[in-house]
Amino acid sequence: MRSLLLVGLIAAALATAPVRFDREKVLRVKPKEEEQANVIKDLAKTNKLDFWYPDATHHVAANMTVDFRVSEKESHAIQSALDQNKMHHEILIHDLQEEIEKQFDVKQDIPGRHSYAKYNNWDKIVAWTEKMVHKHPEMVSRIKIGTTVEDNPLYVLKIGKKDDSRKAIFMDCGIHAREWVSPAFCQWFVYQATKTYGKNKIMTKLLDRMNFYVLPVFNVDGYIWSWTQNRMWRKNRSRNQKSRCIGTDLNRNFNTSWNSLPDTKHPCKEIYRGPAPESERETKAVTDFIRSHLKSIKAYITFHSYSQMLLFPFGYTSEPPPNHEDLDKVAKISTDVLSTRYETHYIYGSTASTIYPTSGSSLDWAYNLGIKHTFAFELRDKGKFGFLLPESQIKSTCKETMIAVKFIAKYILKHTS
Repeated sequence: MRSLLLVGLIAAALATAPVRFDREKVLRVKPKEEEQANVIKDLAKTNKLDFWYPDATHHVAANMTVDFRVSEKESHAIQSALDQNKMHHEILIHDLQEEIEKQFDVKQDIPGRHSYAKYNNWDKIVAWTEKMVHKHPEMVSRIKIGTTVEDNPLYVLKIGKKDDSRKAIFMDCGIHAREWVSPAFCQWFVYQATKTYGKNKIMTKLLDRMNFYVLPVFNVDGYIWSWTQNRMWRKNRSRNQKSRCIGTDLNRNFNTSWNSLPDTKHPCKEIYRGPAPESERETKAVTDFIRSHLKSIKAYITFHSYSQMLLFPFGYTSEPPPNHEDLDKVAKISTDVLSTRYETHYIYGSTASTIYPTSGSSLDWAYNLGIKHTFAFELRDKGKFGFLLPESQIKSTCKETMIAVKFIAKYILKHTS
């Protein structure tokens, strides 16, 4: 009996032990022709490759930079196969576990104070939302727009005056759990907006005339999981019928060209679209909120990482939207002003032509709903650290992104009715 109990306790401990990534590697390959692209696709069929860029096997094409994570056990065979096919590859990360631990390279300034230079877990972010409302009651209010499968609250912070009829911009961060620099930016934005109001001319003008709705963490359950159990987790944490695989990619769950790409149909894939459009509580909460504020919301901005891009619609077709020239102009100037701070180079364009085709994305859904200025930032970096951007780069990433966001907001204020 005692040994059975012991086995049970060991099994329970193992079940909750966080995933480790010792000596796992992230490789970068650039196939020169379709034949080489097919080699990567074939390797993905027989090996467990976690695609970092692009996010799925079927996007892999000639002349595309492809980053993927591979286990220590499989890495030798994969590298041999690449060598045999004369495919040059680079090891971006030699030991993933080591990089995960090295991410936390900023010391906490003052214990108990919210740090904008560090990655903050969900508990700290919740406490911070309360603190912001308490500190700036005339400017910040917290709206609970729904709850997740694991009963965590979805909070939107409204920044601005009480008047709901003014022009507004909706911003969200952390739709993909492992993209930690994204929620870090949403926190930075709220902090800077409230801190510089009345001091910074542009921010004062913006907040005197418009509101911002900021969702600091879209995928709360997934974000918590990425902190406690699996740093590389991407999806949410909903259970899938008739599958042992957990989670839906919330950025494939929106009701716009939802069913159009093959790899999104499988629950075990990282880009699983879910059983139906808006099937996920998080997606439904956000879409309901945006629909109910559609008269005032003039722009939608979503923040992802990594690859240093500014994207606009469409992802599901290469046909340009009617106001393509306008979006292109805004994106060009935004990336130009962003680079003035630290010379960080961003590229810009429609999702389908700049990265790869996507379906069911929040960006395209918001545009098709009638919000004619929708943008997605893919924040730093270009792959050296990928999803594991060190904390020492948070502030510089946020500062440069802030310049671009303020430009977009000024443009929306001036050019939308």
